Amino acid sequence: MLHPVGPLPAAVYWRRRLLALGCAVGVLGGGGWLGASLASGSPDGDATVAAPSDDAARTPPGLEQVVPSLAAVQVPTASPTPSAAPATSEAPAAGVPAGPTAVGPCSDDMIGVEVRPDPPSAAVGSKPTFELVVTNVSPVACVRTVDAPLQEIILIDDDGDRVWGSNDCFPETAVGERTLQPGESVVFPVPWGGLTSEPGCAADRTNPPAGTYVLRGRLDTDVSPDATFTLT
Repeated sequence: MLHPVGPLPAAVYWRRRLLALGCAVGVLGGGGWLGASLASGSPDGDATVAAPSDDAARTPPGLEQVVPSLAAVQVPTASPTPSAAPATSEAPAAGVPAGPTAVGPCSDDMIGVEVRPDPPSAAVGSKPTFELVVTNVSPVACVRTVDAPLQEIILIDDDGDRVWGSNDCFPETAVGERTLQPGESVVFPVPWGGLTSEPGCAADRTNPPAGTYVLRGRLDTDVSPDATFTLT
């Protein structure tokens, strides 16, 4: 045994023996240490674990001393972005006009023209005043030109002859427009001097005799119905 025999060099066999001997010594030493530990332990065989002191319990672990607990960290929350309110449109309340609308011109069929002799009779040679009344008879407002040259009242006798005209001798030149609401009337007074006349006022002017006459008015092309007037 002291002289190993084999094909390998003798040093190899010696190292193997020393390694095996070291393993055996380690096993024996470990078993002896384990036996000594069991022999010196408590009778019940349970190891007594010392409770940590109060200072140790209050001392936070080393990791928590460096990095705070996630529960103690307040993460900022982004404030909610206000969303744009959807555009809404409200329907206009019933009976309330949505806004001003354009007003068109009054055609002849949208207005009514009337002559009012007030009083309906007058003495020969007197100077009565007649009324030319223009009324919006349509359901909508409209604009009408009411220039003075467009307003006229004429006096006609029983034979149908023209006796007097308001624009014959003293024509007016005033111009203007009127916005007439539905059902609205505008009154234009037309005075008469009590004398006859012709267009252009070229003929002699006299007092017409007593009798029954017809008054007929117009506003431009819109002509009124005839009204009766009496000279006494």
